[in-house]
Amino acid sequence: MTHDRGIALAVQAAAVEEPAPDAGPTVLHDCADAEAYVASVCFKHGPPRLTGVELEWLVHDLAVPGAPVPAARLAAALGAHAPTTLDPRSPALLLPGGSDVSVEPGGQVELASPPLPDLAALLSTVRADTAVLHRLLAAQGLHPVPRAADPLRPPSRVLDVPRYRAMEQAFDRVGPHGRSAMCSTAAVQVSLDAGEGSDIARRWAAVHAFGPTLLAAFANSPVLHGRRTGWKSSRWVSWMRADPERTGPPPRSAGAGADSSGVDPAAAWARRVVQSPVLCVRREGAWTVPEHVTFADWIRGALPGRPTTADLDYHVSTLFPPVRPHGHLEVRYADAQPGRRWALPTAVLVALLHDPAVTDRAREVCEPAEDRWVAAARHGLADRVLARSAAALFELAVTQLPAVAAPAWVTEDLIAMTEQQVLRGRCPADDPVPASEPDEPAIPEDVIA
Repeated sequence: MTHDRGIALAVQAAAVEEPAPDAGPTVLHDCADAEAYVASVCFKHGPPRLTGVELEWLVHDLAVPGAPVPAARLAAALGAHAPTTLDPRSPALLLPGGSDVSVEPGGQVELASPPLPDLAALLSTVRADTAVLHRLLAAQGLHPVPRAADPLRPPSRVLDVPRYRAMEQAFDRVGPHGRSAMCSTAAVQVSLDAGEGSDIARRWAAVHAFGPTLLAAFANSPVLHGRRTGWKSSRWVSWMRADPERTGPPPRSAGAGADSSGVDPAAAWARRVVQSPVLCVRREGAWTVPEHVTFADWIRGALPGRPTTADLDYHVSTLFPPVRPHGHLEVRYADAQPGRRWALPTAVLVALLHDPAVTDRAREVCEPAEDRWVAAARHGLADRVLARSAAALFELAVTQLPAVAAPAWVTEDLIAMTEQQVLRGRCPADDPVPASEPDEPAIPEDVIA
């Protein structure tokens, strides 16, 4: 949920030419202009070279795991790497490998990698930066939780900034789930170049087609706020119930299957953006949270003052669907994973998208499960349709790891997950995770350097 920092800007900057320095925000006078702008900035054309990953961890105090970790304690742990939202005086230094550190509303710590063209280099960089980050937390007695939803604490917002105050107010109008989504969940988010030409529609359709299957396979949040919820991914259901207009997947008729249906994904996404409710209006000295006002309504005069392209950019950042185009494609449906298995969603997606023929085969495998988002979150791979698609999809991904030069440890971990969980109809939520389980084995100093 970070904005104007981390990989979202890094991938865009690497993929497109920056606008002229004097090109300020443009006032928007009609919806057609707004949709054209969204389509142009959210789907950047270029060869699919770069991949990045954002990792989130819920953090517990080992001494009092049921209590929220105060912002000051997090700031002390992160030191010079603390984001300015946590400590306005912080230099907000990058980690040694170039990863950015941020903090989510409930105190979740996030690492956003630099975008890199090589999978092995990306995973090595993130693994080393993760080790540094976790050592900083451990020095203050703070422990990253190996689940994707907080198993103990009620939702408590520890970060007091205007963006999160506005989100909380908007979500509270819908129900209690928004606070849980904001403050009590963690994900692995993979960012991939959109591609060029007709391949953009293929990649957009593919990452949506894979969604329910990978959501089910990586579901890792069966307990939330001290109770079993009946869902294998309580994280996903919290987000979907927080504000369905803002967070739900698109129907296949709205561009998720664009390369077969003829729907332009950029145009479909632009329409959704403009027709989505405005979360907040940022103005000097005060932010307001309008109710039942879409961005199209704002353009037509429902709110004081005309919106600008800067307002539209911010509006896009307040939408949280399973896949969000940000110039690149931000894939948001995988739960946070225990230990070093955060690498597996990234490796699977890179392996399945590196060759159009492989991508098409993977889509065929997932076609029977394409719309099973709710079943994936509730049942994981206990759902037979999802179990069949996951078995075929993971076996295909394993065969493609050599083609993307995946490190040996990733190949070993993916084979182990496929054999021990996927082929048995199990997901991480089905396995107990001891509270004492380490998040990641220590990495030698020479690797980090």
